[in-house]
Amino acid sequence: MPRLAAALRGLAVAAAALLTVTVLPSPAAGTARRPVSSSGMPKEFVALREVDPTIIQEMRYPTPHDFMGVPVDGYRRPVCLLTRDAARALHRAQRSFLRRGLSLKVYDCYRPQRAVDHFVRWAKDLGDQRMKGEFYPREDKSKLFDDGYIAAKSGHSRGSTFDVTLVRLPAVPTRPYVPGEPLTSCCGPRAARFPDNSLDMGTGFDCFDTLAHTLDPRIHGRPRANRLLLKHGLERAGFVNLPEEWWHYTFTPETFPDTYFDFPVQ
Repeated sequence: MPRLAAALRGLAVAAAALLTVTVLPSPAAGTARRPVSSSGMPKEFVALREVDPTIIQEMRYPTPHDFMGVPVDGYRRPVCLLTRDAARALHRAQRSFLRRGLSLKVYDCYRPQRAVDHFVRWAKDLGDQRMKGEFYPREDKSKLFDDGYIAAKSGHSRGSTFDVTLVRLPAVPTRPYVPGEPLTSCCGPRAARFPDNSLDMGTGFDCFDTLAHTLDPRIHGRPRANRLLLKHGLERAGFVNLPEEWWHYTFTPETFPDTYFDFPVQ
């Protein structure tokens, strides 16, 4: 009997040990998933405000003041999320601009894939042109894909890309957009565009027009100098500009060069 009892106790211990073993994913599954927090955001991401609370945030896509005229899918809060590497580099750039009496202002940062999908659905609906007068007054909506303004994937979804401008301090808040108000062209003179507290960059943000190309030769004088001031300051901190959009920058090397995330902005 003692031997039988000892044997049963051994089997019970072994069974308990098996129940506590964690099943490990296969190598293939392991490379496809990232460690995430309870919110679904990977641990390599951070809210920009936690790294630099001085950078102004005017997040457009949770609001109806964008090229679609409605809040964008996936934006639950008006906050800037970035990979920690990009946020720290942006903080370094901000310190240099503050010494000149200027501040960076971000319009968009990490963008979930569901938001990009929303853009694609909108671009295919040629009947919806409610915001044409401001954001693409000279662009045929049917050509948005061919001309590169809308795509099925965005570098924003990798977490190291953001849209940014410069504001002179002390900053006067940009007035709220009122849905249904008369629209003014994003590529018109500064005084005629929707008011923005940023330096004059020659066009408004998210302007689907070749005038928004960073080095377009038609942009000269103070607006060109402002674009170059932003560009050179960010390049010194490790960012690369997208030539077709004066506001679009990516930190390199990217933390996730090949991964497109879809967790919501919250």
